[in-house]
Amino acid sequence: MLDIKQIRENPQLIQEKLNTRSGKYEIQPILDLSQQQRVLEVQRNELQARSNEIGKLVGHKVKSGVNPQDGSILALKEEGNSLKITLSSLEPQEKELKAQIHQLLLALPNLPSDSTPIGTSEDDNQEVKTWGDEYKPENPNIVPHWEIGEKLGILNFERAVKIAQTRFVSLIGAGAALERALIQFMLSKHIENGYIEVSPPLLVNTDSLTGTGQLPKFAEDSFKCAEDDLWLIPTAEVPVTNFYREEIINAEELPIYHTAYTPCFRREAGSYGRDMRGLIRLHQFNKVELVKLVKPESSFDELETLLVSAESILQALKLPYRVINLCTADLGFSATKTYDLEVWLPSAGKYREISSCSNCVDFQARRADIRFKDAGKKGTQFVHTLNGSGLAVGRTMAAILENYQQADGTIKVPEVLQVYLGREVL
Repeated sequence: MLDIKQIRENPQLIQEKLNTRSGKYEIQPILDLSQQQRVLEVQRNELQARSNEIGKLVGHKVKSGVNPQDGSILALKEEGNSLKITLSSLEPQEKELKAQIHQLLLALPNLPSDSTPIGTSEDDNQEVKTWGDEYKPENPNIVPHWEIGEKLGILNFERAVKIAQTRFVSLIGAGAALERALIQFMLSKHIENGYIEVSPPLLVNTDSLTGTGQLPKFAEDSFKCAEDDLWLIPTAEVPVTNFYREEIINAEELPIYHTAYTPCFRREAGSYGRDMRGLIRLHQFNKVELVKLVKPESSFDELETLLVSAESILQALKLPYRVINLCTADLGFSATKTYDLEVWLPSAGKYREISSCSNCVDFQARRADIRFKDAGKKGTQFVHTLNGSGLAVGRTMAAILENYQQADGTIKVPEVLQVYLGREVL
């Protein structure tokens, strides 16, 4: 959530930054309501001060021996009662204005950072680097991962549709083993790099999704339990970040690094007709997530090391990829800056997203009220939050099934996974 003080003090700059994003966002309604609320606040404070003054005057007169039924005291009491009635009517008005402002603030996305390229579509994203060209397969007859997976009997889409609906998959035999091996490898790698593993709930309440920015804007993309205030998580970023909702963390505890493996659930409401086949865009998929809570001064450096952590998985698996700096139009709702990692899928002859690593600065912390306090200093500050996939497991499997596909139709197991799988070939 954006800081209302920042909007009041720099309205033109805020509006200009919002205008670089996709969608239309206006801050004028917030400014208008804020002005009304501040007028009421001033009026209420003045009336409250007068009410307090009357109370002191009455007390002073009584102590000095004036009869409580004296006309001067009765007049003050009458004025005081009138003020209390007025104050009781102003308070709910001000409360309602604050609630309206809060709802409008929740609908505004984060502001792009100065190092986020300005653009109007994904075509304006900037390629930062590529890695692993030497690992791109030379086999010209590579078939899509879903075809080779079904041929080997390790992926089954037809039965998953029978059980659920489209955009689901069942993994069988070596397919299930490969997924489990990838999860174990990713978690072990991240724990080795200093992340603390957590296993969070897969169902979260509305406050949690609001805290990380999925609600209210993206309600249609999430699965909600009809009888409860619970939603299936779209990513582990939600429960892991919300571990610390409405808490004040000791500064000495920062930075906090967490990694979590969870299934993730997304309706993919805005992607009708896209990636209907394969493992790229499913309603249910597994992911290993990375979450950081850090001090403000270090968050952009932390984004770079977060990116390195995600890259380390692809490099260990020897999967070719590239890094993209997303432009303002392609930036996620809560992010101020995002690097996308895109893995090479040879059957399509192009790179596809496998991880997004984002710095949200204080945007999520302000919504979820996550602060920290330095020992010996007055006041608190909002932490900065970061998150990234480390990695999306299904998309990693897709990349392995294609990049390690052999001419005879078998799949070579990446060397770092062989110890987990106990085999060299699928």
